[in-house]
Amino acid sequence: MFDQILGLPAHPLIIHFAVVLTPLLVAVAVAYALLPRWRANVAWAVVLLALATPAAVFAARQSGESLKAARFSTAEGEMAARISTHQSFATPLLMSVLGLGVAALLLVYATRPSRDSVGRDRFGRPVSMILSALTVVLAAVSGYFVFQAGDSGARAVWS
Repeated sequence: MFDQILGLPAHPLIIHFAVVLTPLLVAVAVAYALLPRWRANVAWAVVLLALATPAAVFAARQSGESLKAARFSTAEGEMAARISTHQSFATPLLMSVLGLGVAALLLVYATRPSRDSVGRDRFGRPVSMILSALTVVLAAVSGYFVFQAGDSGARAVWS
C-alpha cells in the first residue's frame, strides 16, 4: 500500500504532506494556545490539522519503511548510516505529532464555551492553561523532530 504511487516510490511523494502539515499544525496550535482572541477564527484549522497531520506522518513513516525494504535493504557504510539516522526520527515524530494532535483537540474542546457558561472555558481556566502549556511543549517537540527528520532525509539523499 505504501510502496508505490503510479509506479513511483511513494515515500518522496507522501513526505510532502507531513512536511507541510506538521509545521502548520505547530503554528496553528501554538496560536490557538497563546492567543485566546484568535481561537474562534482558528479552531476549525486546529481540528482539521490535528486529525490530518498524524495520518500524514504515519503514511510517511510506513512508506519510508517500504522504500528502505525495496531499494535500500542492502545499503552499507555511510549510506546505511544516513538512512538509519533518518529512520530514527520517524517514531518520535509520529508520537509527538499524535500527542500534539490529541492535546490540541482537548484544548479546543476545553476552551469552547458550554451552553450555560457563555464566555467561560468549559472546564475552567486552570485546565485550559495546563492544556495550553502542554500544547506549546508538544508543538516545540514536534517542530524539532520534523526538522531533524527532514534534514536527515535531505542529507541522506543529497550528500
